Amino acid sequence: MNEAAQTNESITTPPSLSHVGPNFIWGVSTASFQIEGAANEDGRGQSIWDTYCRTGQVANNDTGDVACDHYHRYKEDVALMKALGLQAYRFSIAWPRVLPQGTGAVNEAGLAFYDRLIDELIGAGIEPWICLYHWDLPQALEDRGGWLNRDIVGWFADYARLIGRRYGHRVKHFATFNEPGIFSLFARSFGARDRTADDKLHRWIHHVNLAHGAAVDALRETVKDAKIGLVSNYQPIYPSSDKPEDVAEAALIGDYWNRAFTDPQYLGEYPALIRDAIAPHIQPGDIQAIFRPLDWIGINHYSPVYINSDPNAIVGLGWGPKPESIPRTPIDWTIEPDAFRDTLIEVSRRYGKPVYVTENGFGSNVEKLDADGKLIDPGRIAFLRDYISGLDAALAAGADVRGYFVWSLLDNFEWESGYGVRFGLVYMDYPTLRRIPKASFAWYAGVIRHARGVTTA
Repeated sequence: MNEAAQTNESITTPPSLSHVGPNFIWGVSTASFQIEGAANEDGRGQSIWDTYCRTGQVANNDTGDVACDHYHRYKEDVALMKALGLQAYRFSIAWPRVLPQGTGAVNEAGLAFYDRLIDELIGAGIEPWICLYHWDLPQALEDRGGWLNRDIVGWFADYARLIGRRYGHRVKHFATFNEPGIFSLFARSFGARDRTADDKLHRWIHHVNLAHGAAVDALRETVKDAKIGLVSNYQPIYPSSDKPEDVAEAALIGDYWNRAFTDPQYLGEYPALIRDAIAPHIQPGDIQAIFRPLDWIGINHYSPVYINSDPNAIVGLGWGPKPESIPRTPIDWTIEPDAFRDTLIEVSRRYGKPVYVTENGFGSNVEKLDADGKLIDPGRIAFLRDYISGLDAALAAGADVRGYFVWSLLDNFEWESGYGVRFGLVYMDYPTLRRIPKASFAWYAGVIRHARGVTTA
């Protein structure tokens, strides 16, 4: 989408909220490695992303060493959330901050940080939602085989039990994983070093699913009235042509990307197209250990994925051309709110659980402050307006959607893109760490007030 082409209509036109009720949850999401910084402070261990940032494969050689310095500036960030009028904040715990070696000795200073953050949120009237894992595996566990080692099931359960015991009297909403489909399929960039065989991918997927089930049990043991779910990156997978091999590949990738975790966790079986491939790694009792009672499902959605067949790629995954007629964000992600609507309907019907949109947002690599030190971002506002309207249309069609979390509160470390891509409602001036709310910040605050029937003097 061309930012300059946007008009004031993008800023002034509200989304459709005809079917969003007053108890709908409005929030934002972040992730530990992307915002916290303080990578070498207070006993934090190293993560696989600390290691990866030093391989030279992240844009501009960026690292998460400082990020948004949320570790020291969390009070300022919670104040921004309060100004938005949020009901909830989804954040992740940094596993290596609380267990520097991944297992064994607990780092009290790391646990105390999240105590302070949770207290600050509750004091601001914002419900904390904890995600246990958002990709920052302790490097010490990667050195022991990481997700390819079945022992990680017990390691993750012990970690979940620690978090439940520490915070469960104040936090009730927990997600076990964020986007396991992404950090499994693309693990060659997200921590793993040997991705030469599809068989390793299948072992990896099964171990993550087992770890999920074990963590659910650990949270049930330690948190009274816990509300537990999974956060899945769920996108339509479209073939880039009508060639039979592209159509077949899109169907296969749909099972890997969207359903390899949600189906066994919510339905008790692996999806049909990958079931036989996973079978060699399944031991007696495994499916029952994965298929544990869950309360909700989180969906991260940005845009559909267009696939063609590449026989030389892992599981044949190849990126296909996108239709030229579809508008794009500045980072070339297609803007398709109807696909968002249809995804919410599909997920609600397929899994029969309350759905929360745990990430949705607009990324840009061209945003700059204007001469007055402000950032007017009509492209982001138009995107959020149209996608929230798509959510409302899903509600009208019967989808059980209960909440919507924007990605993200702040511009932050966007993985291999470093700090060159911005998704935030708040502009981060990285040299000074100043937080500067964008026009979309005020717009989203207005949407929340309108949805909740809040009037201002």
